[in-house]
Amino acid sequence: MNILIISTFNCTFEEFENDVSNLFLEEMCKEFVTEYEFVKVNDHKSHLLMNCTDLEQLGVVMKDPLVKEWDKKNNCKDMVYSIELVG
Repeated sequence: MNILIISTFNCTFEEFENDVSNLFLEEMCKEFVTEYEFVKVNDHKSHLLMNCTDLEQLGVVMKDPLVKEWDKKNNCKDMVYSIELVG
């Protein structure tokens, strides 16, 4: 399933992309996120497109205490959308 996560945060985009890529995607979600792409909107906002094979597990990881603490520290807010191909 294709997912779009729109995030706002206080750290720089580069810090956000590095932390989210290395810890969240490459470690915590490696079993169910098959590909992903970051899009920089500005220094404090990104769009993350990903293919997720297990939405339930994604929800579990997003509620993990380590993720919650990172979000709090960086004032990160995420809006998660499911995307379907039209046409």
